[in-house]
Amino acid sequence: MASLDIFNDDAFSLQSLTAAIMETPHVPGRLGALGLFNNEGINTTSLSIEKDGATLSLVPAADRGAPGLQVNRDMRTMIPFNTLHLPEESTIMADEIQNLRAFGSESEVEAVANYVAKRQAKHRMQLDATMEHLKVGAVKGIIMDSDGVTPLLNTFTAFNIAQVTFSMILATQTTKVRSKVLELLDIIEDQLKGVSFTGVRVICGRTYFKDFVDHPNVKDAYQRWNDGAALRDDVRGGFEFGGATFEQYRGQVGSVKFVADTEAYAIPEGVPDLFIGRFAPANYMETVGTNGLPYYTKIEPLRMNKGIVAESQSNPLFLCTRPNAVIKLTG
Repeated sequence: MASLDIFNDDAFSLQSLTAAIMETPHVPGRLGALGLFNNEGINTTSLSIEKDGATLSLVPAADRGAPGLQVNRDMRTMIPFNTLHLPEESTIMADEIQNLRAFGSESEVEAVANYVAKRQAKHRMQLDATMEHLKVGAVKGIIMDSDGVTPLLNTFTAFNIAQVTFSMILATQTTKVRSKVLELLDIIEDQLKGVSFTGVRVICGRTYFKDFVDHPNVKDAYQRWNDGAALRDDVRGGFEFGGATFEQYRGQVGSVKFVADTEAYAIPEGVPDLFIGRFAPANYMETVGTNGLPYYTKIEPLRMNKGIVAESQSNPLFLCTRPNAVIKLTG
């Protein structure tokens, strides 16, 4: 069995353990892979977004010496947001780590460290899945808890704006889908109010994606493109049509689907700070006032040294700073 002071070894310090969980291969998330979010650490548990009510006006021509156009002060408001606290715990009893050391191969510390690392890996996977879920919520404008039904943050309410929806009219066989996509791009451009973007990506639920690719006008367009290769291949990874990239989103944990089968969301890409991710420091004495990291992990002994409690946590906040620029699509 592990010796009494094994967890006083430096291998089990907050710094060493956190470094280990940071290096553990994580479950890839599609939104994380797309690089939409600008992620940074902050040294507080809250942040504020400045809502700038700036408007642009055309300057009318006037006679020389006539009064000029009155330029009023922009109305700005600060909207506070709190980071979320995502803790996980595992209890490892002494009996679980008894006789761990392989004969002539590992030290006691190394053997127990490997055992703890397995729990860390599971913590990391669950935190990654949770943060992908939160990122999808930021895209949709309403961030849900792990049950998929309890709202944690409604950015439309916070910014006092309404969600913008747009119907592609896919149920009608004669719909000019390419024209509808061009209308969609115009709506996004209007919502961004002159801010440039490099492209539009539409993440679709399973049913919505099938309805889109099965529409006669979409089929015909892709049959003319590359001799119908798009119809023969699995195109669920995404393809460009009418100036936007459509792809099926597959994120799901248990029965909770991150994007419902009949939903789709059009996301402008290349907009500075459209999506932000911020990480607050952990609630440990040694992390007070430091810039937050995406992951922390720490252990402490149980009473009478009968085992240990391993805790991992993340304290993120993912936001869309212009939630009305992400368009919810309907059939």
